[in-house]
Amino acid sequence: MALDTKPRPVAPEGSSVEDFPVPTGREENWRFTPLSRLRGLHDGTAPATGDVSVEVSAAPEVTVETVGRDDPRIGEAYVAADRVAAQAYASFEKATVITVPREAVASTPTVVTLRGDRQVTAYGHIVIAVEPMAEAVVVLDHQGSAVYADNVEFVVGDGATLKVVSLQDWADDAVHVSHHHARLGRDATFKSFVVTLGGDLVRLAPSVTYTGRGGDADLSGLYFVDAGQHIEHRLLVDHSVPDCRSNVDYRGALQGDEAHAVWIGDVIIRVEATGTDTYELNRNLILTDGARADSVPNLEILTGEVAGAGHASASGRLDDEHTFYLQARGIPYDEARRLVIRGFFAQLIAKIEVDEVRDRVLAAVEAELAP
Repeated sequence: MALDTKPRPVAPEGSSVEDFPVPTGREENWRFTPLSRLRGLHDGTAPATGDVSVEVSAAPEVTVETVGRDDPRIGEAYVAADRVAAQAYASFEKATVITVPREAVASTPTVVTLRGDRQVTAYGHIVIAVEPMAEAVVVLDHQGSAVYADNVEFVVGDGATLKVVSLQDWADDAVHVSHHHARLGRDATFKSFVVTLGGDLVRLAPSVTYTGRGGDADLSGLYFVDAGQHIEHRLLVDHSVPDCRSNVDYRGALQGDEAHAVWIGDVIIRVEATGTDTYELNRNLILTDGARADSVPNLEILTGEVAGAGHASASGRLDDEHTFYLQARGIPYDEARRLVIRGFFAQLIAKIEVDEVRDRVLAAVEAELAP
């Protein structure tokens, strides 16, 4: 048998596939995930059988490259969080590297469209590097059908600003397990907005680390879960340097039998991270019987010198008082219900700065609420 001589990116120590045992479902980070629906992404029985196409419509100030596994820019922000992330890192063949040059301000959003045209198993990797003092908006748009695992690295340089919108608008039979790794420099700003609508099973794990003072991360998310869908978001914000900020706000609505949403929010404030200011919030609307939301905010504080730290979580049905108030003013119940749900999402959707994407998300929510 011929030896595999393909170059591999140098992964951080302790992040190879063999470093992670095959999940059984009893582990804390897998206990909510239906492993049988991962189609082998978690246990090594899902070799790549095709590709998810990557098309980039880039701002004129931005450069886009397709590179091999040995490119030195790969792995700069990557940290293997679990076996699927490690498997994706070990399995991809080509990576897309998007670079915003130093002090450049992108004049238009850069749109990355990832599309599975048939039921294939694939692994991917994207690096988005915003050099010091630069600014950019990037949209990741996932469409079609695939069994797909990938890692996305966001490297935000000193004083730079990166705004990302990630749309998971897959076909109903898609499986997607993705890890977003953001590394922020001094006085860097990172704003992430995740919208998860489609797919049979989608598990997205964004993480943020800081390398200098003044880093600011804002992580927002919206999800609408229908019958039989499993949508899972697992966030980690690791405050390890002083005077940084993070804010997390994820909101979801669920309807239909066995609609299942999982949200895990982990924030760590390490001993050396004095002056940290952080807050995380998750809210879920349960619209029908048979739907279930699991929400677990975790806050670990290892220093007494913080500017602010808190978390909150709430899951429940529509407030009868809100719908009654609208009905008392002559609005039929179905329309009153839609108005309340729109209001639940409105403040969050307003944070999407790309008009076309905001309109698309609004239309998707309206379609979910249609009779």
